[in-house]
Amino acid sequence: MSGSEALRGNQSLCTGFTFVAFSSLAELQPVLFIVFLIIYLFTVAGNLIIICLIWATPSLHTPMYFFLVNLSFLEMCYITSVVPQMLVHLLKETKTISVGGCAAQMYVFTILGLTECCLLAAMAYDRFVAICYPLHYTLLMGPHVCLKLAAASWTTGVVVESAQTTWIFTLPFCGTGKIQHFFCDIMPVVKLACVDTSHNEIVMFAVSVLFIMSPCFLILFSYVRIFVTIWRIPSAAGRRKAFSTCSSHILVVSLFYGTALFTYLKPKTAHNPETDKATALMYTVVTPALNPVIYTLRNKEVKEAFQRVTQRDSLRRMA
Repeated sequence: MSGSEALRGNQSLCTGFTFVAFSSLAELQPVLFIVFLIIYLFTVAGNLIIICLIWATPSLHTPMYFFLVNLSFLEMCYITSVVPQMLVHLLKETKTISVGGCAAQMYVFTILGLTECCLLAAMAYDRFVAICYPLHYTLLMGPHVCLKLAAASWTTGVVVESAQTTWIFTLPFCGTGKIQHFFCDIMPVVKLACVDTSHNEIVMFAVSVLFIMSPCFLILFSYVRIFVTIWRIPSAAGRRKAFSTCSSHILVVSLFYGTALFTYLKPKTAHNPETDKATALMYTVVTPALNPVIYTLRNKEVKEAFQRVTQRDSLRRMA
């Protein structure tokens, strides 16, 4: 008898999963529903405004804003892959999902997560070229280069995370099928496998180190060079102007990577369900919501473009 047959004889395989989610906060779930619904609507609306604003403003048709459009679209998809289902479960006592539905959520979530890592690296490279090699910027960051960088980011996310998620869902899952989380994240699902997953975890850790840390190192290298170049600018006004063009990106990178590294680069034994849920809320809900705020409040060009568009619309209505 094969190992899988023996497994089936001893334990029943899961046909679906149940989320523990925020069951310990039963009385607060209606409040959480309202809070997360507002954040979700704000995030989608904010990122849509950024995309439409850039599209409608010719002066923003530059490489930096091309990548920002990609990032805003990604953030809308990213939060949509998690929050709508979480909102439904906040109103239901039984929080279930099929194995296929869980796999689909993990495919979308992980692909978008890795793509964001790569896009943030591409945005850092754009700032590096703009500040360190301003005379060659239009040559080094032409439309074809930007398209290739964006395509490479999306392709890396799709290929790497499709392979990893497919591998995870070849594992047999059995037992209670309770996921100690509010969505199908990698480690909470892997914990439900009823076979030894130590080899899988080593490979997944290696993939995380390679494909999360590689863009991170590229970002760090870019900003080391950027800070050195800014420091050499003789005037204080010149230094402030140069730094202002990358300050928004630094904040977004810090928020995203701070939580991602904490979550995905720690061993299985260090994972705590409550801590993991709190951290996951940061990178699935809070960070996508803050990005539109960061890029509008801290970006002079976007604020000016927004004011021009609103003034133009006001004049049209008056006419």
